[in-house]
Amino acid sequence: MRRFLEWFFRSRETGAITIAQWPNLVLWIVIVAGVLLWIWPAAGKSSVALTIVMKAGLIIWGADEIFRGVNPWRRCLGAAVVVYVVTTVLP
Repeated sequence: MRRFLEWFFRSRETGAITIAQWPNLVLWIVIVAGVLLWIWPAAGKSSVALTIVMKAGLIIWGADEIFRGVNPWRRCLGAAVVVYVVTTVLP
């Protein structure tokens, strides 16, 4: 079990255990859009635009993690985010 956990969480770039990383630009944009939606939840064009930015950003971030994640955990996390966003967008 220990061997699996090390394989799953060990960064292929640095060799360190990597569970979370500092947000990249796309994730910062998602965070800002989410905070703005939380502060300013009014219905209208701005709310729709922020929601689109947030969900599209999460899909882009998730796809980036799937293809360039530093370990299997990060790749699974990206896949889970993409699946979640796509299932909440579809009717």
